[in-house]
Amino acid sequence: MRPQAEPVVHIDDARFRVTEWRFAPGAETGWHRHGHDYVVVPLTDGTLGLDNPGGAQTQAQLTRGVPYSRSEGVEHNVTNAGDAPLSFLEIEVVDQAPEAALTRARLATLERLAAGFNARDLDGVMGCMAEDCSYRTASGALHQGAAAVRAACAALFAAWPEAAWTGVQHAVAGETGLSHWCFRGRDAAGNAVEVAGCDLFTFDGDRIACKDSYRKAG
Repeated sequence: MRPQAEPVVHIDDARFRVTEWRFAPGAETGWHRHGHDYVVVPLTDGTLGLDNPGGAQTQAQLTRGVPYSRSEGVEHNVTNAGDAPLSFLEIEVVDQAPEAALTRARLATLERLAAGFNARDLDGVMGCMAEDCSYRTASGALHQGAAAVRAACAALFAAWPEAAWTGVQHAVAGETGLSHWCFRGRDAAGNAVEVAGCDLFTFDGDRIACKDSYRKAG
């Protein structure tokens, strides 16, 4: 059984995690998958042994002070394949920028909104909206303020009790969001309706300030 490499965490904050890995000869990290992009800065010369998925084994030469980078998703077991102790710093980019966290939060809001519409969950839908929100329907009607937006959504759910928004995909760029979807349901006469459309969003923080809907005529 191989000895275990020793991790010493020097920094662990909202943006970076810096871990010093210390290996006795033959020591290993154990199998792991990197959840973030990272940079390795060797503190000593040495030889890493790498056990890779599928049984492949490779080696990598470390040169003190010469860094290299790897992307999220790398999976391996790392060993000291040399005869002397070695060590390196592993610098993980936990969050690449504050803007990235906000983008993820806004995408999560759009996902909750879509789920709320499909579940006819008025409270869930309004939980995605800013206090001073607006909703412009595909027909062009503008509903201003949380009470008006809630009433408009309630009317939509009542008019289409079995409708679904399917194939929903989201994108966010800065203050603007986009969702495109296919609406399927039956009208008051029982006729099947299927139409493609999209919503344009403006955000206030991670909540929706404006929802502007469009659909193809048909």
